[in-house]
Amino acid sequence: MSGIDTDTARRVAKLARIRVAEEDLPGLAADLSKILGFMDELGAVDVDGVEPMTSVTPMRLKRREDVVTDGDRRDAVLANAPDARAGFFAVPKVVE
Repeated sequence: MSGIDTDTARRVAKLARIRVAEEDLPGLAADLSKILGFMDELGAVDVDGVEPMTSVTPMRLKRREDVVTDGDRRDAVLANAPDARAGFFAVPKVVE
């Protein structure tokens, strides 16, 4: 794959809304080229038969029994609300 030139780096910076000084553009172009090169290397790796994983250590998600309850926790939930009135969260009016 060909490298990224300074014009492309300037355009990427503009699209990302990142201010990059003109003298820093060659370095940015080189860094972007290295990143794309590394992505090409990763794309060349044979991953057939490799299971996706979330961690390098084997683990299972902790599960809890799905139990239906009557709720009845309104007071506990509203205890942390900055403003609660008549059993509901009170919020400022946002529409006139």
